[in-house]
Parts: sequence; structure tokens; C-alpha cells
Amino acid sequence: MMRLFDTAAGEVVPFAPGRVATMYTCGITPYDSAHLGHAAVYLACDVLQRRLRDLGHSTRCVRNVTDVDDDILRKARELGVHYLDLAAEEMARFDADMKALNLLPAYAEPRATSAIPEILSLVDALVSSGHAYAGAGAVYFDVSSAPNFGHLSRLGREEMLALAAERGGNPEDPAKRDPLDFVLWQPAAPDEPSWESRFGPGRPGWHIECSALAMRELGPTVDLHGGGSDLVFPHHECEAAQSEAVTGKPLARHWFHVGMVGLGGRKMSKSLGNLVFVGDLLEDWEPDAVRLAVLAQHYRSGWEFDPAALDLASARLDRWRGAGKGDAGLEDVRRLLDDDLDTPGAIEALDAASASGGVSAGAALLGVETAYSSEPGRRPTGRG
Repeated sequence: MMRLFDTAAGEVVPFAPGRVATMYTCGITPYDSAHLGHAAVYLACDVLQRRLRDLGHSTRCVRNVTDVDDDILRKARELGVHYLDLAAEEMARFDADMKALNLLPAYAEPRATSAIPEILSLVDALVSSGHAYAGAGAVYFDVSSAPNFGHLSRLGREEMLALAAERGGNPEDPAKRDPLDFVLWQPAAPDEPSWESRFGPGRPGWHIECSALAMRELGPTVDLHGGGSDLVFPHHECEAAQSEAVTGKPLARHWFHVGMVGLGGRKMSKSLGNLVFVGDLLEDWEPDAVRLAVLAQHYRSGWEFDPAALDLASARLDRWRGAGKGDAGLEDVRRLLDDDLDTPGAIEALDAASASGGVSAGAALLGVETAYSSEPGRRPTGRG
């Protein structure tokens, strides 16, 4: 049986979805290019899907696109372009990068702007049931109405307040009854997109889109909800609270979070500008080498990017390809992936197997090709 770390439980537990495994992964806000931190999240989910399919499951993985929020509107304003044009340009780049990294296609890749009716229905249901209230032209979720608030992150109130302030939660908003209450619907600035609602014209808050899209695409409860570990609070905590207030059911049976990638001693982030872009790496390195360099880290571990990892990955690919085709190490890879998705262990198993036989079947579970590809843009060796 596959076992994965569950964030809410705080431990490794069995993960046993039904025949069709439903997964929701928080996607990007397309105002800049995909960086290595994004790649780490989506590659971990990709390997998980591949092993589930190997076990006989079908997978439905939905990855949303946040095409309206503070960040993309601010960047579009700075560039003097329409926010949807910016989103379209960056999504084309993101999709090309993810295709190059050999990600399985998403079951659906819905945009926040496609779900305004569903978002407003959710907000209306939350207000009508007493879980939300209007104030100063906005609508807020009342965290006091959610007795389990905090169960996912397992943080104390002061820790949650600090993270809310750091991550856009605006706990100082005077219209809130409680500083931890969060926005569901908000007024739009004069130059921002706006939709009519019974609460007044405005646009969605950050968290509500994922509840609306997950329910629309996959139903009230998904087998697994994933994302970067920086989303545990406030995003996923708030998402779970509002979804469960409406449905009375858990949003996710299993919470799957991927550790942060660092550069220069700090977490990679657009706000800090310390980014390694996937597209830049793909200009100089074969996509499989980039993929393998990321998977050499355990998905839950935070790690610091070192360009030498790409040299190691490229050399490793050469060894595996030199071993020829075969299934040496395949059962070891399966066993290790079932043990909390141990991709570093699986890679070491394939290293050992490459000395005695072909490894292509085992490498396939990591999404790595062990034969040179003739696809345009793929490099047959490490550096270009």
C-alpha cells in the first residue's frame, strides 16, 4: 500500500484512493515565468500520478490558474497591459515549460475568471448560513464559525496572525470582526476588473476560487489536495474552512505539500526576485536532466538550488542510457515510491541497477526517458 505524509495528520499515513484518484493542485498566478519552486511541486505530483497509474488507478489532476488577483493586476498595471493578455502570455510559457519537463497533461486547467458564477454562489451560501458577513463593500469569512479552523496547519493564533500579515491576509483591516477573518469578495479599484453581485460590484478574494473550482471540476471532496508548503497557511487553511462550511464534508482526504526551493539562503519567490526560471534552464540543459535534478530531492524537504546538480543529473542520464532497455530495479523503484514518494531512493536504486541491466522501466515511473528523443528542443547531452 502507498503511504504518504499527510499535512493535517502530521505523519505518514496510508494513501488508498478509489479506482479514480482525484487530485487538486494549486497552480500559478501567471504574471511571471515558472520557476524551479513551481517545477518541484508539479513534478512531485506528476510522479505520484505515474505511480498511481502503474498501480491501476486512473487519475484526474486539476491545476487551477489564478488569472485575477492582486499580484497579476499590479504587474499588468506596471506593464501597461490588460491583465488577461499578461495571463495568456505567461500561461503559454508555463505550459511549454511543463510540456518540456514531460508532465502528464492536467485533467483540467480552469481559470479563476471562468468560475465567477460558482464563486458568487459559494459566497452567497456562506453569508446565508451565517459563516460570512458583509462590511465596507467586502464579504469576509467568519473564522469563529469554523471550529476546526487551524486543524490543517496546526498553528497557534499568534503564528497564524504573523503569517496572515506576511502573506496578504491583511489582519489590520478595520472592517473585520476578527483579524484572522479573510476576504471572500472585495471591491475593485477603478482600473481593475469587476463583476456585479448582490454584495456590490467587485472581484474574488484569493482563497475562494480554489474551493469553487475544486468542487466544480471534482466534487465536494478530493482524494488529495497539493501545493507548496507555503500554501498551508493561509491559503489551504482558509480554503478548507470555507468549503467545509458549505458542504459539511472534508475538502480533501489527504493534504500533500512540497518543500520550498531556496537560492542564496532564502526561499525562491517572485517578491524576493531570487528565482531560477525553468525556461532559462531548458535553454542549456536537456529537460530530463532538469527533471532528474529536482527529483533527486525528497518532495517534503526544503533544498537549496546548486547548478552542480544539473551536471550530476546529466551524467546520471548518460549512465542509465548506457545500460540499455530493461526492468532492472523496477520493483525497488515501486517500493520506494510507495514509501512517501521516495524519489531520491528510487534514483539510487536505478543507479545500482544500471550496472547490471537496463533501467528504462523504472525510470519511466519517474517520467524520465532513457532513450534519446528526436523532439524539437530536446538536447542529447547536458549543456548546450
